[in-house]
Amino acid sequence: MVTLNYKHLRYFWMVAKAGSIARAAQQLQRTPQSISGQLQELESTLGTELFRRVGRGLELTDVGRQALLYADRIFTMGDELLEDLRERPARRAMEFKVGVAEGMPKAMVYRMIEPALHLDQDVRLICREGRLPYLLADLAVHRYDMVIADRPMPNNLNVRGYSHLLGECGLTFFGSPLLLDSLPGKFPAMLDQAPFLLPGEDAAIRPRLLQWFDEHDIRPRIVGEFDDSALMNSFGQTGTGLFVAPTATAAYLCKQYRVRAIGSADTVKEQFYAITTDQRLQHPAVVALSRAAREDIFGSARAPARR
Repeated sequence: MVTLNYKHLRYFWMVAKAGSIARAAQQLQRTPQSISGQLQELESTLGTELFRRVGRGLELTDVGRQALLYADRIFTMGDELLEDLRERPARRAMEFKVGVAEGMPKAMVYRMIEPALHLDQDVRLICREGRLPYLLADLAVHRYDMVIADRPMPNNLNVRGYSHLLGECGLTFFGSPLLLDSLPGKFPAMLDQAPFLLPGEDAAIRPRLLQWFDEHDIRPRIVGEFDDSALMNSFGQTGTGLFVAPTATAAYLCKQYRVRAIGSADTVKEQFYAITTDQRLQHPAVVALSRAAREDIFGSARAPARR
């Protein structure tokens, strides 16, 4: 059985980061010959070359680049483990690491996460945004406690995880007072040919919204598309165009951005999921978040976990 020598892998990682065996040898306080020998043993174990010579330097092969991605995760997690164990005696805050899928409405994300910050134990929130497949890959190696998304985990990903429906709500349309005063007619007819800001292609709600426009024979004039909902709201605040957001955030958006709600599309449901590696929610912050979503934000029972 072939096993991986993590000392050899670290030497490879250091050479890849340093850009040469000589520089890595200085950082590791080893001879270049020793480092070179360790690399050769690693390549022999893996059965492939990790570097190729280009002039007087080294360049990663395709396999080397793939190996570097894994090494980054392995040694970053190792460093995080050491830091965690060193700080644990003095640290009282519990880390809560959340990945947020791109395209998620930021006001809604805040409403869902905020209850988790009011536990009896202090919570240190670490929140990062990214594309859902990459977030789920990091979730699988426990770099996140939870990923929040507007869709369940895709079936075509080879990642073990469970999708917990936090809730769903309809959409509300908003506009600046100045823009609304310039538009004729009433909702929803006033949307036809009106300037409109559309959620980006990563937003799960986008095709449902476009279908709603078709069903109501409405053709808004698309003046912008936004992956970042907070940026879209800011443009909407200036009167650039009308925009939509989850109805559960209507009061907050009207106050925060000084816009008016003009109507809703309650048949267009936007869903929100907590994706975890646990079939039953266990992390105290995730449990608190889920309970608040069920009882306060959406007011409906949560659906069972989906694998």
